[in-house]
Amino acid sequence: MPIQVLLLSFFGELWSGLSGWDRWLFLKINTALTNPLFDSVAPWWREANTWVPLYLFLVIFGLLNFRKRVGFWIVFVVITLVITDQVNSHLIKIWVARPRPCRDEVLATQVRLLLTNCSGTFSFPSSHAANHFGFAVFLVMTLKHVFGKWRYIFLVWAASICYAQVYVGIHYPLDVIAGALFGTFVGYLTARLFNKKTGLIYV
Repeated sequence: MPIQVLLLSFFGELWSGLSGWDRWLFLKINTALTNPLFDSVAPWWREANTWVPLYLFLVIFGLLNFRKRVGFWIVFVVITLVITDQVNSHLIKIWVARPRPCRDEVLATQVRLLLTNCSGTFSFPSSHAANHFGFAVFLVMTLKHVFGKWRYIFLVWAASICYAQVYVGIHYPLDVIAGALFGTFVGYLTARLFNKKTGLIYV
C-alpha cells in the first residue's frame, strides 16, 4: 500500500477521533455546563467593543512607559493583530473550511445559540482566539516592566474569551485551541522582535 494512502488513512482516523471528542466537549460546554449568569455575560464578554476601555487604558500606559517608543509599540500591536486576523481568516479558515457548530447539519438542532445569528464564515481556527492570544502574548512579553507578574492576567483574559466563543455556540473547543496556539506563536515572534529593536529584556 502506498505511503500516501497510509498517511491519509492515519490522519483521517485521527481527525475522526478528535472531531468526536471535540463535538462531545462542545455540547458539554454549550448545553450542560450552563447557568443564567454565563448566558447573559458570555455574549457581551466576547464582543470586541466591550474591551475598548481596556485598549484605551493600555495606550495611556504605553504613553507613560514607552514615551517616545509608544508609536513603535502601537505599530507592533497592529502588526500582530493584522497577521493573526488576516492569515487566520483569509488563509487557514478557507483552506480547512470547517462549518461552525451552529451550522453543522448534525449539531444544529442541539446547539444553544446565544447570539442573534450564526455567522456564515468558517469555524477553524477561531479568529477571536488568534487575535486575543496574539495580543495577550505580545502584552505579556513587552509589559513586564509595567505589570510584573500581573501581566499574566492577560492570558487568563484571552482564555476566557475563547471559552465564551464555545459557550455561545459558534466555535468548537479545537477551533479556539488552534486559534490560541497560532496567536501565541505570532505574538511571541512580534514581541521578540519589538524587544530586540527597543533593547528591552525578554524573559
